[in-house]
Amino acid sequence: MPPTPAAYTQLCELHREAAHLSAISSLMNWDQETYMPPAAAAGRADQAAIIATIIHERRTSAKMGELIGACESDDVVMKPGSETAANIREMRRDYDMATKLPSDLVAELARVGSQAQDAWKHAREKSDFAAFAPWLERMFALTRRKAERYGVPAGGELYDAVLDEYEPGATSAMIDATFTPLRQRLTELLNKVADAKDRPSDKPLNIKADPAAQHALGLFVLGQIGFDLSGGRLDVTAHPFCSEMGPGDVRLTTRYRGEMFTDALYGTLHEMGHGLYEQGLPKDAHFGEPIATALSLGIHESQSRMWENMVGRSKAFWKWLHPHGKKFLGKQFAKFDAKEYYAATNTVTPSLIRVEADEATYNMHVMIRFEIERALLSGAMKVKDVPGEWNKRYKEYLGIKVPDDRRGCLQDVHWSCGLIGYFPTYTLGNLYAAQMWEKINEDLPDLSKRIAKGKFGDLKTWLNQKVHRHGRRYSAAELCKRVTGKELSADPLMRHLTAKAQAVYGI
Repeated sequence: MPPTPAAYTQLCELHREAAHLSAISSLMNWDQETYMPPAAAAGRADQAAIIATIIHERRTSAKMGELIGACESDDVVMKPGSETAANIREMRRDYDMATKLPSDLVAELARVGSQAQDAWKHAREKSDFAAFAPWLERMFALTRRKAERYGVPAGGELYDAVLDEYEPGATSAMIDATFTPLRQRLTELLNKVADAKDRPSDKPLNIKADPAAQHALGLFVLGQIGFDLSGGRLDVTAHPFCSEMGPGDVRLTTRYRGEMFTDALYGTLHEMGHGLYEQGLPKDAHFGEPIATALSLGIHESQSRMWENMVGRSKAFWKWLHPHGKKFLGKQFAKFDAKEYYAATNTVTPSLIRVEADEATYNMHVMIRFEIERALLSGAMKVKDVPGEWNKRYKEYLGIKVPDDRRGCLQDVHWSCGLIGYFPTYTLGNLYAAQMWEKINEDLPDLSKRIAKGKFGDLKTWLNQKVHRHGRRYSAAELCKRVTGKELSADPLMRHLTAKAQAVYGI
């Protein structure tokens, strides 16, 4: 093997330095959402702006551009199919996108995002959308400026520019073409469930469980599945998330309440899926390089939704978890058996909160958010109209009345911190997860038996080898085809949801 060109080595070092700075930014945000004292909010916003500016300057330096250009002209680096060629391709993409944004806009996005997150917390507590509206106006105005800088792709729209940040290559038209028929198929399934005679009880979900006991159970589940707690931790926040601070530091958060212990359980499993992906990337050798970075949020969400739903809501998982649940949660938990918990956690009931939604209705929540943020960015909808439009769509899509802003348009943190264009990736994640799950069960035909015995290692290894280790070496579409042998389709998800409904409702 020929020696690595000096320009490539230097370029990777510059990316590593920028990645360490980004890790500092992630640590600041994690602290803001967990342990930061309330009085520190204003200072944290200034800190966020300063670190964002420094990172942006590093990522857009003339030296960075020169080194990328030199590597693009080097046949050794650009050998077709090589890791180095994939790295340079993605470094070029990142550089070209970053250089389109002025430093003052990057700083303002970071500052307002930090301030808006703090405002969102208080507005959500008081269920007061009017208090948050000015911040939402600012965040969408800044995001509009960012999208304009990126530029509208030929035949596309402004939303495509921000969607591309999270799901490279995706467009609004593509999302529409996916969501519209999926919504129709989901509606048909929901109607069948509504007419079903078998109605499983949800009483197992309503047991009282001490938050400390729930936390202990969550840590136990993480450790048994294979999340490395020596390189991660689990904390509490208002809206669960996973944050990566570099090699050996992946942090999960969840939230607890005395009833509905499954909300925290599935929130923890969801964030663990993200965490396993981050821990499975080749960061020890390639930290900061695209091949050690997550491919897209659709692929990222496929990992979290798979562990949360395909594993966590399975009969096999409850068969394994039930004796452990009795040890951690006590007599209240022991009132019901594994079959009852399986049925209860797979009931289909339209609900208000996205992160607590069942699998069959979940994507409706995502579609509503996609429609609203797309309209806000284009100017077709005004911020002041968000609560009304939100409530109208919940009535139309899910048949439920939204009682207040806290359980309505203020429930998600995403818009406050500028994650606009993110929501469609949740449904893409469900599609990828279901398609991968069918392939996994072909390759591991006794997987259910393994899960029932608490043996999760083969599944984790499969994901490490087939998905995690590649980083951004392939596009999401390429990875899907390599892993499953097929183009992405909604059919596997509908087969999965239909099979669950048949098992639980007898339809």
